[in-house]
Amino acid sequence: MATGELVEQARDLALAARAAVGRTVLGIVGAPGAGKSTLAAEVVASLGPDLAVLVPMDGYHYANVVLELLGRRARKGAHDTFDAGGYVSLLRRLRAGEEDVVHAPEFRREIEEPVGSAIPVPAEVPLVVTEGNYLLLREGPWAALEGLIDVTWFLDPGREVRHERLVARHERYGKDPEAARRWALGSDEDNARTIAATAHRADLVVTLA
Repeated sequence: MATGELVEQARDLALAARAAVGRTVLGIVGAPGAGKSTLAAEVVASLGPDLAVLVPMDGYHYANVVLELLGRRARKGAHDTFDAGGYVSLLRRLRAGEEDVVHAPEFRREIEEPVGSAIPVPAEVPLVVTEGNYLLLREGPWAALEGLIDVTWFLDPGREVRHERLVARHERYGKDPEAARRWALGSDEDNARTIAATAHRADLVVTLA
């Protein structure tokens, strides 16, 4: 499926929500390197700020100091290295639409840390696009996401494409080639298996190479 078709589907969701004086949440899911953030950014940029805003799940990464305390720094990105409850609470606030503006956190790769209250979401924006690895996971605190995301797209570009992207990403943010490949084929791939097992819950499975 072409990106343009997905943009038009998202536009339809936004316009329907606006007509109903409501809000729709679109979730874009996939393993690390699937292209979630790229697609989500393209969709939101194409629709414009009056129709859509992007709120990534990655803003709820635990800070590195917390991961160190938990002994989970080496597994950063696993489902238990996020504040899932905080993310659930954010989606509930966004769906309620009772506040003029909700401020969401974002994750900044250049410092490998979340930054709070970085993304303003005005009440009048009808479509919230959220992207992340575990939107379809139904274990532990992630089970509370049931019913909070209206439409989900699962991205699956293929294992080889994902690995190439991940190695390049890790190198871009400071890892040497060997360490980048080790992380992509180790921790990232462990997470990918967990995420792949949730694909059957998606409304649409998309291949975008």
